[in-house]
Amino acid sequence: MAERILVINPNSTEACTQGIDEAMVPLRMAGGPQIECMTLKEGPPGVQSQADVERVVQPLARTVAARDNDCDAFVIACFSDPGLHVCREATRRPVLGIAESGILTALTLGQRFGVIAILKTSIPRHLRYVGQMGVQARFAGDRAVGLGVVELADEARTLSRMIDTGTALRDQDGADVLVMGCAGMARYRDRLQQAVGVPVVEPTQAAVAMAIGQARLKWAA
Repeated sequence: MAERILVINPNSTEACTQGIDEAMVPLRMAGGPQIECMTLKEGPPGVQSQADVERVVQPLARTVAARDNDCDAFVIACFSDPGLHVCREATRRPVLGIAESGILTALTLGQRFGVIAILKTSIPRHLRYVGQMGVQARFAGDRAVGLGVVELADEARTLSRMIDTGTALRDQDGADVLVMGCAGMARYRDRLQQAVGVPVVEPTQAAVAMAIGQARLKWAA
């Protein structure tokens, strides 16, 4: 029986989950793990504050525990990695957070990474996480596009702001690889990478790629 990876969008915006699901297409392959994307119905429209992060922790843990028997790995598709360690206590399966996975992937693609945030209020959480991971020496900067999760559905405005932000991170901050700081940005990766000319990490793809390896190798079986 093929392995199953469950990707959980902790916000309740279905358009965000749809974008994440579309971003999984390159990772779906014959004989490979099934990749299921779901929306956390109890979540807010966007996880945009520390209060939002705290609000979804227990619903995420309950979801992971409830699906423990039919999933081989879990991915929390929010760049704040809400409930990551609580969810890891709820299962013996691998649980990956997209911020941790996205940053680790970026370190393999360039010397200094920059993060494209949704809002300026997101940046302090990102900075804390970079500090907790101990990768400050490889961190170029963090800039916001000034759009909330729901607003990311406006493709023309979002892509334009992401290109401007990514260009500033590249030219002004010295980033040679970019990390998209929200799962809601997933649909823009290819176009952004083409526009800015440096590797762009879509963190849910990064996390699912790691989850595929962990599920197949049975590291946490």
